[in-house]
Amino acid sequence: MDRLSHVSIVVLVSSVLMLAACEQEPAHQQDTGGNAARAQEVGVVTIKPQRAVLTVELPGRTRPYAVSEVRPQVSGILEARLFVEGSQVEAEQPLYQIDDTLYVAAVDSARAQLASAEAALTTAKLRAERYTSLREEKSISQQDHDDAQAALQQAEASVSQQEASLATARINLGYTRIIAPISGRIGRSFLTQGALVTANQEEALAIIQILDPIYVDINQSSKEIASLRRAAGNGERTADGVTARVTLTLEDGTPYPEEGTLQFSEVVVDPSTGSVTLRAEFPNPDAELLPGMFVRATIATRVVPDALLVPQRGVSRDSRGNATALIVDAEGIVRLRTLNVQRTVGSTWLATSGIEPGDRVIVEGLQFARAGQPVRAVPFRGDRSAAAGADSTRTEQ
Repeated sequence: MDRLSHVSIVVLVSSVLMLAACEQEPAHQQDTGGNAARAQEVGVVTIKPQRAVLTVELPGRTRPYAVSEVRPQVSGILEARLFVEGSQVEAEQPLYQIDDTLYVAAVDSARAQLASAEAALTTAKLRAERYTSLREEKSISQQDHDDAQAALQQAEASVSQQEASLATARINLGYTRIIAPISGRIGRSFLTQGALVTANQEEALAIIQILDPIYVDINQSSKEIASLRRAAGNGERTADGVTARVTLTLEDGTPYPEEGTLQFSEVVVDPSTGSVTLRAEFPNPDAELLPGMFVRATIATRVVPDALLVPQRGVSRDSRGNATALIVDAEGIVRLRTLNVQRTVGSTWLATSGIEPGDRVIVEGLQFARAGQPVRAVPFRGDRSAAAGADSTRTEQ
């Protein structure tokens, strides 16, 4: 009986050991053979060289293309305003009428004085001719002859003087109708009918402004003006200097539909601020831009033909503040790269080192990726701009 019990115990122990061995073998196979199945899926963006136009955004104010302050050139009482305030006026369009009674009388007086001078000239001319004949006959003295010739010249000068007086009177009469010196948008009238105006007075009657095209004055650091000049060389050059593309964003965030050009003529450095006032010119056919508006101007500064743009969502910072990114190599292993990023370009970083064309940057599933671990890389299907980073025009930060 004891021998039977002993044998039973041995058989039982052997069976347990064999069962344990059978259970451990598939577990081991699952552990060693399932690494690929446990590799986490991550979204990657493949870095490709691309052309990028770098831009800078600067504050600016709109300025009229030309301004003309309308003032009277003669004195008198305003009889009428001949324009609609706020309307478009054309050059030489009548704007005001000044009481012309005195000026009409001045023209009549000058005309009468001219007629008198012409009559005196006729008399002097006849006398001079007669005295010339008498002098040839020696019937008069040389002195009388010379006096007659001098009187003739004096009469001729008097006629010229009265002609000039008549012309002046006519000009002053014409000035009683005040006309627009330029075409443009006219503002409100500062004086009304019945007001007394004086020639060349300090206060303007109205102001005319040319709003199409319109200027935008932009403040830029003098340290960066040289780079703007070099960058603008990538565009067209005109006889007036270098031009570069400029776009506008209005104060409410609305983009202005027209594109302008940057003008570099007549710029000076403000010694108190060290800034340069740049002037851009924009078409303004619908008068959407008005003088004095605050806008933000985006200026194309330079072109990078083979830029490497890394999506911002794939870049982080280490404890030292260095920019880093996780790259999936050809074997599907995650590698940590330290990047040298120059500046932001839209939703990407412009990298100057640490990244190569063809590198696959992880932008999705970063919480599952660790350096040295295998992953399953798939193309990122999220934000198209983040995936491509390929917009040719970006904003410099």
